[in-house]
Amino acid sequence: MAQSGFDRRRINGPEESFPPIYGDDDIENSVWKLGMTRKGRNPNDIRPIFLQPGLITQANGSAYIETDKTKVACAIYGPRQSKNATYNENGRLNVEVKFAPYSCEQRKAPMRDAEDRSLAVAIHQALLPSVRLELLPKSTIDVFIVIIESDGIEGCIASGSVAASTALADAGIEMFGLAVACSAALVGEEIWLDPTAHEVQASTGSLILSTMPALGLVTSVWQNGQMRPEQVLKCLDLCQERCTEIHSIVAQALLDNVRLS
Repeated sequence: MAQSGFDRRRINGPEESFPPIYGDDDIENSVWKLGMTRKGRNPNDIRPIFLQPGLITQANGSAYIETDKTKVACAIYGPRQSKNATYNENGRLNVEVKFAPYSCEQRKAPMRDAEDRSLAVAIHQALLPSVRLELLPKSTIDVFIVIIESDGIEGCIASGSVAASTALADAGIEMFGLAVACSAALVGEEIWLDPTAHEVQASTGSLILSTMPALGLVTSVWQNGQMRPEQVLKCLDLCQERCTEIHSIVAQALLDNVRLS
């Protein structure tokens, strides 16, 4: 007698199944409540950064960055001549962001959506003031960013900006300076730097600062949620300090890559 619900054309799963448990982090985050101290880090600490330039040999420049559960790869193609575009004294900087299907808790569709475009716009604004496009008339620089693993939009924008700036420098494109970024979130009355996705959900507002520390210039400020002016200014000061540290990490990674090559 045939079993009900049995399909001979497919591999049938077990009758009883249980959701997978990935680790203790998800359980700890579900228990955390507002007012409790930050787990694993101090409020002003950022996640450890692993940065490797020149990872993709087929591209003109590339970089891979990993900050705990945020993993981003970036490839640069160009500058190349725009054949069909009208003449322009300044070159064009195109940024495209794409999520890997397995990058988020819920599987992402292969097609681009509004979230991909918003990340691309934010990273483009962070990079544009740092690239000397006036030296590349009628040329195009294509920046392709792939989010391999995501732990919050803020972390993806900050890490993507750092990876893209590193890849541009690896490609030998003239820049005014390296553009780096740092994010912050307002959790209760505390400011937590480099927040995770769960920390951003518990916050009332978040901010991303992109700067060129070598020149002391701000390239972009992206703010979301509700924050008082004095809280915004404090976030900017804390992010500025961390951007200086991130800038030294990027510069050292580029120097090490040149020595190895």
